[in-house]
Amino acid sequence: MKTIGVVANCGKAKAAEVLARLKIKADSLGLRLLPDPDTADLLRIPSCGPAREVLRTVDIVMVLGGDGTMLRAARELEGRDIPVIGVNLGSLGFMTSVTEDRLEHAMDCLVAGKYSTSVRAVIDCAVFRGNVELGRYRALNDVVLSSVQSRVVTLRMTVDSEEVGDFVCDGLVISTPTGSTGHSLSAGGPILMPSVRGLVTSLICPHTLSTRPLVIPDDAVISVEVVHRSLGAKLAVDGQIGQDLDVGDRIEARRSRTGVRLIHLPGQSYFALLRQKLHWRGSNV
Repeated sequence: MKTIGVVANCGKAKAAEVLARLKIKADSLGLRLLPDPDTADLLRIPSCGPAREVLRTVDIVMVLGGDGTMLRAARELEGRDIPVIGVNLGSLGFMTSVTEDRLEHAMDCLVAGKYSTSVRAVIDCAVFRGNVELGRYRALNDVVLSSVQSRVVTLRMTVDSEEVGDFVCDGLVISTPTGSTGHSLSAGGPILMPSVRGLVTSLICPHTLSTRPLVIPDDAVISVEVVHRSLGAKLAVDGQIGQDLDVGDRIEARRSRTGVRLIHLPGQSYFALLRQKLHWRGSNV
């Protein structure tokens, strides 16, 4: 490992301080930093181009920020199998598992090869109007179809062309296991361990008490069509990008052939992470 791509949330209060520490440590280890343009400005070093171009030539990507920054970096990778490690400068941080006070320790582990990796599933999502494809996206966390201005939308869902049903609701979340601790969890969905081969569909405020979240094999194709909308409907991908939808538009979601490879340092535990982030305390006996 010689070159580290760096993507930071430069709006975080500690970003400049942590980036300065990163540069000092990288110089001491003989590593080259390739930041995206905004991060380069904060580091006061020249940029090598847009993030999408920079991340084509690195050995590892280091993300400094929160889960939103991780999602942005994963999208910029465009399916390339380059491992990513996240340093948490935010509050929740399910994916940014390294705390900023352990930055130098993380760098030592990377150089020594003392880490493991896991490949996280990504959703491929295509938007159609009739037979015309309007857009295509990759989601590490989730894709969300929703109404606008608190008005309901009617969505028709099929799985592998088999009808599931029509639902009057505020929206629907299709989540990966990684994203199951995000919007899907808030909508009442289950937590899936990252290694589970499944996708979760969770309705947002359905106008019925008889529906429940579904866990669907990730080799299936989930199709959702906008049957009716009061004012408007939209698609949001990882809460960051997307497009407006009209009646008759549909999305098709399936597991991508390429995922995102995350780095884990020694001693990291998924259940310890859940206990910490969700404040699980168990029962009082």
